[in-house]
Amino acid sequence: MAIPLRALIVEDSEDDAALMVRELERGGFDVTHLRVDSATTMNAALESGRWDIVISDYSMPGFSGAEALKLLRARTSEIPFVYVSGTLGEETAVAALKSGAQDYLIKGKLGRLVSAVERELRGAETRRERQRLETQVHLLRRFEAIGRLAGGISHDFNNVIGAILGFAELGLEELPNDHPTRKRLQRICDQARRAGGLTRQLLAFARRQVLQPQNLEVNRVIQDTMSLLGTIIGEHIRIELVLSDDLAPAWADATQVEQVIMNLCLNARDAMPQGGRIAIRTQMTEIRPGDSVPQPYYRPGKYVLLTISDTGTGMDRETLEHIFEPFFTTKEIGKGTGLGLATVYGIVKQHGGIVDVQSEMGKGTEFRVYFPAGSGVAEIVEKKTEAKVVRGTETILVAEDNDGLRELAKEMLESLGYHVLLAATGEQALEIFATDHKSIDLVLLDVVMPEMGGPAALEKMLTIKPGLRAIFTTGYTAEADSVRSMTDRGALLLQKPYGSKDLAQSVRSLLDESV
Repeated sequence: MAIPLRALIVEDSEDDAALMVRELERGGFDVTHLRVDSATTMNAALESGRWDIVISDYSMPGFSGAEALKLLRARTSEIPFVYVSGTLGEETAVAALKSGAQDYLIKGKLGRLVSAVERELRGAETRRERQRLETQVHLLRRFEAIGRLAGGISHDFNNVIGAILGFAELGLEELPNDHPTRKRLQRICDQARRAGGLTRQLLAFARRQVLQPQNLEVNRVIQDTMSLLGTIIGEHIRIELVLSDDLAPAWADATQVEQVIMNLCLNARDAMPQGGRIAIRTQMTEIRPGDSVPQPYYRPGKYVLLTISDTGTGMDRETLEHIFEPFFTTKEIGKGTGLGLATVYGIVKQHGGIVDVQSEMGKGTEFRVYFPAGSGVAEIVEKKTEAKVVRGTETILVAEDNDGLRELAKEMLESLGYHVLLAATGEQALEIFATDHKSIDLVLLDVVMPEMGGPAALEKMLTIKPGLRAIFTTGYTAEADSVRSMTDRGALLLQKPYGSKDLAQSVRSLLDESV
């Protein structure tokens, strides 16, 4: 089968150009070519077409190969340039190679033309691949730096937002339903929750969300999500589901997978203001060692592949290089936060998965999301229900280094009838516990504190009082990883920012277990 070749031939002789084309066709190429012999015609050819190779004479009336090479290299370094000339001496040929040409041949000896073109096409592909990999590595490093910054900022903001939300909720509970201040406090709560959502998105990008992975049936998550998204997306957009019947479970967090689907579908909707089609497909795929992969960070293994494509406006190359960066958006001011795709990127990467995108202006966009496959049978995703807040009279030790959150936890728990002891560090908590351990029924510990963190403090407390009930508070996956062994032994993990109902339900569920 002939190999397609788009050749731009810089040559003043039609006969010589025809000889080169014939030689290439004999060598197995299906040649599409254009002959030019001036700077004007060459510039027009480079502007209007994509070429695999430029083959040029060296000396022509009114134009030269050196000028042609200069014009090409001013535009791109990717297209190979080969001289085919009858007047090229050794010194001139060496100078030409130094200027950016890949090879030179003598017109009377075209037998080497096919092998030279084959070699240069392979070299061009190798250079493009190397450049693509270098670009990917650069993007990954840039995302890592942005992620560290976003994670640190979000972690601190979570503490502030948590205090604002908690105190506002306490104020709401204390006011009668007809009090005029209730509406203002409710707005504070709503805005605090919205701010908490933004910090969660930043933490997702930074891969610092607290995940709760399980063997997840992705098809079920898609169907449940689409039942929620149908009215939001609108009737002007058609949704097609092509879901594989042979899908293994993914090892993933159900809430986070739902977030990925929602963000990609809403992004597709925004790209089709006049209507169109969103196609959602699932299938199993496997990446084996040695497979040619489109990204340098692809890891061998089995994956659940989720593909979401649209028929929207598409994106150019420059936009594609930035779409996963937080706060980057092509939408009008006020139309979006620029965190949707950044969140997708972070969620997928934190799962050990892959996200890839292909897009072309006017031809739509396709996102391919790979979640690592789990093993065994898919688990049922339990929906959280609004439980009644139950009061208590037990004694709880709270250790939290943030002043606002420490006081907030105290007020929340005391409003429910509990007796509360406070500590600002793990060391203080341990001292209090050593003195009053007989009366302390439960400890609420921040994971990271000065002097001694929550997990280390609990280890020492358990030597004094085995079976002690504990809740850890955190907003950071790096912190959450340090308490995995504790949660396996019965401790709970409460993610910041938390509200009074979340705290009350966590405390009561543990205390009731110990009865």
